[in-house]
Amino acid sequence: MRAAFVLGEIASGLRRNLTMVVSVVLVTFVSLTFVGAAGMLQLQINQMKGYWYDRVQVAIFLCNGTSKAPGCVSGAVTEDQRKSLEALLSSPAVAQYVSDYHFESQNEAYQHYREQFANSPIVDSVTPDQLPASFRVNLKDPQKYQIISETFSSRPGVRLVSDQREVLERLFSVMNAASLVAIVIAGVMIVCAILLIATTIRLSAFSRRRETGIMRLVGASKLMIQLPFVLEGTIAAVIGAVLASGTLWAVAKFFLGDVLTSQYPGTAFISPSQTLMLAPLLVGTGVVLAGVSSMLTLRRYLKV
Repeated sequence: MRAAFVLGEIASGLRRNLTMVVSVVLVTFVSLTFVGAAGMLQLQINQMKGYWYDRVQVAIFLCNGTSKAPGCVSGAVTEDQRKSLEALLSSPAVAQYVSDYHFESQNEAYQHYREQFANSPIVDSVTPDQLPASFRVNLKDPQKYQIISETFSSRPGVRLVSDQREVLERLFSVMNAASLVAIVIAGVMIVCAILLIATTIRLSAFSRRRETGIMRLVGASKLMIQLPFVLEGTIAAVIGAVLASGTLWAVAKFFLGDVLTSQYPGTAFISPSQTLMLAPLLVGTGVVLAGVSSMLTLRRYLKV
């Protein structure tokens, strides 16, 4: 009997305020989509860190004829200096940190440069002697980069020791900034959703003020009076959260999974199933959002 009454009141409230309910659904959908987008960015950052950090190389660039580094005062690296550096890489003190390494000559560096910048107008202005030869070192533990840097930076014939993690960290910093922007926008949209939910509940309570007055007179409990209004806002918010979850899954499936994966096969993108991990968070956020907003509005407007 009570359940049927509550369901009837919910259906009546949703029907009377359909436009406002649709607005709540849309605003909740947009706000939680931004929340989910921030979560997706963090998942993608963690995925890329785990994938790339195990594959980053330390590049020991050697002196060429134009190098001005302190280790290049005697000019371009000599064959004896190169062999000395290679012997140091193979020594027990350094080999314990090195997984493998290979030497890249100036001609090989030039070929890689032409492949990487094939569409650049300056590609033909660079000659092989302008590019440094280098040792490309893969580490067993990428966190030990500093040891390799300190060991080789001051060696004769070494121009620069570079870690690809520095480039990746800048990329991840940009992605973190984008994630922060998404959170800020989501916060603004959540405030809009709270105001809309409160307005919807207030309109619904106003349209049923006669019924709620009768319920007070017959001794109905606070729960029975407030429950239909709370559930109306909660249903609208949950629908918005489900739509947001579905949108994030579609982005991961069709954009990341189909488009970007084919264009960048060497990059690890998050899977659609990983985005579903965010669904409980979004639904829970929607329920809390609607519940708190509804209760505060009803306590002030109905005074029950």
